[in-house]
Amino acid sequence: MIAVIQRVAQASVEIERKVKAEIQSGLVVLVGIEEADYQEDIDWLSAKIVNLRIFNDGQGVMNVSVKESGGDIILVSQFTLQASTRKGNRPSYLKAAKPEVAIPMYEKLIFAVSVQLGKAVQTGEFGADMKVALVNDGPVTIVIDTKNKT
Repeated sequence: MIAVIQRVAQASVEIERKVKAEIQSGLVVLVGIEEADYQEDIDWLSAKIVNLRIFNDGQGVMNVSVKESGGDIILVSQFTLQASTRKGNRPSYLKAAKPEVAIPMYEKLIFAVSVQLGKAVQTGEFGADMKVALVNDGPVTIVIDTKNKT
């Protein structure tokens, strides 16, 4: 799994001009799922997302997690994160998990992040054409690949 984690001052997801998710301070997490992802990746990534200390403490140092800050999370499935651009100019998405694999994995990740956070996580909609709007706070953007845990 690849996750792009963005600290935001506000964010929303619209589908067909209707707001599906909306938060103020928190994280927008874009997630690309590949065929080789397992429950171990979900467990590790969900803990990492919720406990990553990228919010400022009282001294202005990034030393607080989204959980500690009381922030919210929007989790959006984005298969294009699994793009391979090695050959030519047209990305290949062969590593991206097919919907029959990716949807259950995405749902398990939503559940795991919600449990870790202690409250519901907002989401996009798998496979939908979404408009994701955000104000990146900092800016702070972290990219994590569960295949590079060490």
